[in-house]
Amino acid sequence: MTGGRWRDGWGELRRYPSALVGMAIIAVLVGLSLYTVIAIPYSEALDKWRGGEPWRLHPVNAGPVWLDRLTGGRQPRTLIVTGDAAEVEVMPFEGGRRLRIPLAFDYDYAGFPSEINLFLRAEGHAQRPFARLLWQTPDGRELSLGGHRIGREDRVSISQDRALERRLGGRVPHIGLLAEPDGVAVPRVQPGRYRLLLDAVVFDDQAGIDAELVLYGRVHGIAGTDHQRRDLSLALLWGTPVALAFGLLAAVGTTLITLIIAAVGVWYRGWVDAVIQRLTEVNMILPVLPILVMVGTLYSTSIWLMLGVVVVLGIFSASIKMYRAMLLPIREAPYIEAAQAYGAGNLRIVMRYMIPRILPVLIPTFVTLIPTFVFLEASLAVLGLGDPVLPTWGKVLNDAQSQSALYNGYYYWVVAPAVLLMVTGLGFAMLGFALDRVFNPRLRSL
Repeated sequence: MTGGRWRDGWGELRRYPSALVGMAIIAVLVGLSLYTVIAIPYSEALDKWRGGEPWRLHPVNAGPVWLDRLTGGRQPRTLIVTGDAAEVEVMPFEGGRRLRIPLAFDYDYAGFPSEINLFLRAEGHAQRPFARLLWQTPDGRELSLGGHRIGREDRVSISQDRALERRLGGRVPHIGLLAEPDGVAVPRVQPGRYRLLLDAVVFDDQAGIDAELVLYGRVHGIAGTDHQRRDLSLALLWGTPVALAFGLLAAVGTTLITLIIAAVGVWYRGWVDAVIQRLTEVNMILPVLPILVMVGTLYSTSIWLMLGVVVVLGIFSASIKMYRAMLLPIREAPYIEAAQAYGAGNLRIVMRYMIPRILPVLIPTFVTLIPTFVFLEASLAVLGLGDPVLPTWGKVLNDAQSQSALYNGYYYWVVAPAVLLMVTGLGFAMLGFALDRVFNPRLRSL
């Protein structure tokens, strides 16, 4: 196709608003992919998704912040409270010291936190310190949270303290500790300044204690979190380049190889064409998805292995017969005879004179084929056969399904990846249909 014809095609393409919308969607997805790859390198993304990032500071199953703002709510965000060294009281005694570490914070949210944890770290101690915890409310009440031996790194799960829950009248601690003392059936948040007093005894003159109180919220980030405290925005971001790369590579591999095989069969005819057609007919009756399920179950769920199997199964597909029908008239064209007359070889005739003649017609098919493979990768992941290492859209949907996200009201967990998949398919479909009208004039009147 000459440069002038390409310019004419572009001018014709601009007449269709659907093509412009499709190109805009694809441009956004490509830009998002480039940003993700640059801002969050592959190794860093895998490390975060596997737990290298301190997910312990993220709440479990928290919705996105923007959704809470959209609905006008004031759900709590995660509060991380650390002690101020200037407010720590040090009282030495023979053989050790007594430390009083206050952890104070202001709480003015409308809802209760989802969990409360206290993280303690005592390094360099020959003998483990001992600490008592005292909870002080804005109205002057004091509640003892018991005593604890502190190791090098300890977590005190205040929300799971059953003895404290009984003392709070059956209310879980992350609600009872912040509720008004009115005894009503539906507790209300008591706003104000709270303080957790850590009264510790250490048997060392130098080593100290680091304390961090975390009140986990109910909303987090732009995409929320999953059941393992992981930020879903990471999977949604990295799922974009993974999905586009899988779809593009699979579409390019299957289309080009299939086209070359079809052209070779048309040119050589005879037993070569017969073998290709028989292989195609056998492959057409093989179910692709069950084969991929079997490979993933019995061998490996690596996304690159799946990509290779998809390309291999897509080589001798039904497209070969379509390409063959388009190439047969071209083989008998006069310019092919002219090429033979001046001594062009078989490979040159196939690659230079036959295949380029049908490429413009195949471009719309190629574009619409990309989301097909994107959905295929997501389908495998939803079935539990996705790459367990990569954070992808399908993996997010699989986790949501295993945790009954819709049943428990975590709609954001399912909606976000589903919308991205739908938008991806819509963008390529709109561009592909417009290209089909440009390169096939018979469709322009429809």
